[in-house]
Amino acid sequence: MAAVMAPQSENFLSVKQVAAYLQLNEKKVYALVNEGRIPATKVTGKWMFPRELIDRWMMDSAHGGLLTDRLVIAGSDDPLLYRVVTAFARDVNAMAQVSYTPTGTRLGLELLQASRVDVSAIHWGPLAESRTRHPALMRQHPQHRNWVLIRAFTREQGLMVRPEVAAREKDAQSLMQRDYRWVERQAGAGAQRFLMEMRKVAAGGRSLNVTATALSEREAATAIVLDQADVAPGARAAATEAGLEFLPFGFEGFDFVLPRSIWFRRLFQDLLGRLQTGECRQVADMLGGYDFRECGEMIWGQE
Repeated sequence: MAAVMAPQSENFLSVKQVAAYLQLNEKKVYALVNEGRIPATKVTGKWMFPRELIDRWMMDSAHGGLLTDRLVIAGSDDPLLYRVVTAFARDVNAMAQVSYTPTGTRLGLELLQASRVDVSAIHWGPLAESRTRHPALMRQHPQHRNWVLIRAFTREQGLMVRPEVAAREKDAQSLMQRDYRWVERQAGAGAQRFLMEMRKVAAGGRSLNVTATALSEREAATAIVLDQADVAPGARAAATEAGLEFLPFGFEGFDFVLPRSIWFRRLFQDLLGRLQTGECRQVADMLGGYDFRECGEMIWGQE
């Protein structure tokens, strides 16, 4: 059956028009909207579909994402990933869009669910539990069956501490039992989850003296440097960048969540390749706390 085409002059299509255009029934269109899988906007209570974005969405689907010149990354913050992506964006210049916006683990997954980004970086607890915790987070989103989980690296997680405070205190319990100033992270950030779990064990129910809230690892470290706080959760690399002392608590998995089609996208494969270069490893050694033995491994995605 031939598709019923909307007039070429129409920039926006209704549900009925887009259903005819894509040769789908209207229920399927509503399902795609609810799953965040199709470009749409709600105007005065009615769903409308930008024709240009629908055409781009169809083209990307037709090629399985292989030819798309875009790689937009959100989710968890990491100093090494930031450096790698920044250099990547410089090298591709105007030939492609490569960007990285740290939003925290949970918001990154929500943006991925809504098709606002291509990749979400996540970390959510100790390395030994990452192969169960990370898929559990993914399953909270309807799109998870279309996603894969790829390990970027493992990294050392702990507390970033003002040098003069670190000279006096050698463990988390002593830090939490005294009236030091703390940076907390936004809700849904992996570092905030780490802080909450550590507090249950080390603080004995005592409230922390929170004097700042940070939206990224670097912002948390900067709060200490600017004398707004004394201690913050974060990775060793962020502490190294800021010239802070670091109290380690072990390693965690730092992973990429992305649709299967984007897993094969040239730009994503190039990103994985960059993480495995000698240049990247030199920077990682300088920052400290990274391990690449599982880089590029599929952690989950066979369901």
